Amino acid sequence: MVFMYKAFYGFKENAFNITSDPAFYFESSQHKEAYAHLLYGIKHRKGIICMTGEVGTGKTILCRILLNQIDARIKTAFILNPSFSQIQLLQLITKDLGIPFPTKKNNKLELINVLNQFLIDETSQGNNVAVIIDEAQNLNIHQLEQIRLLSNLETEKDKLLQIILVGQPELLEKLKKPSLRQLNSRVGVRYHIQPLNREEVKKYITHRLKIAGGPAHLKFTEEAINDVFVFSKGTPRLINILCEHALLAGFVNDTFTITDQIIKTAAQEALG
Repeated sequence: MVFMYKAFYGFKENAFNITSDPAFYFESSQHKEAYAHLLYGIKHRKGIICMTGEVGTGKTILCRILLNQIDARIKTAFILNPSFSQIQLLQLITKDLGIPFPTKKNNKLELINVLNQFLIDETSQGNNVAVIIDEAQNLNIHQLEQIRLLSNLETEKDKLLQIILVGQPELLEKLKKPSLRQLNSRVGVRYHIQPLNREEVKKYITHRLKIAGGPAHLKFTEEAINDVFVFSKGTPRLINILCEHALLAGFVNDTFTITDQIIKTAAQEALG
């Protein structure tokens, strides 16, 4: 069915996949500001940077864009699922940065020493190092304390390691815990991504249809866009889910005009 509707609309690929594909990245005003905050925090060696947003607001795709566009003199590690022990977290960071494991790779002190030496060497060459940890709201208290200790790696003038914590709003609540007040006080840059506004929802839909290779006569009516905005509340992932169902319904009904009624039906099917 999906293949048939792609052929019907002439898409090169699905316009509204929910995967974090940088090829479909839409730079809203919020994402532009978030990117600027991340870049500022890294380049100015702010140590700990915190970016939050509700589920599906585009945090992970923004991280991928950052990794793709960042200066080659900034070495990066990207941790997608931080549900590991403190030792495993250190091992993942070390491995992703391309640092050879020490002889005792299960020894936390040795891992930190190897990492510290790597950071000193990179800094002496004029380089910077950033570690991005996605889904950081899943980090436990002990892991977050480990991150605080890693943020202590510094010279007299600069932080050697920039740590970007990316997560849902629960991360902000977790950082407010009394046991994490030292970590919270060290967050140098914070940014919370808000959903898209109504005009951005329209531009977002048009953008994805164009990237996917959709025909010029495939249209979402203004009323349909209004309903997408209302039902999704401007959340990109929900927009994708709604529009995917709407296009499938359009194919079934042999139409290139997506109306508000189609969106209402899609919302009932997709969002209940």
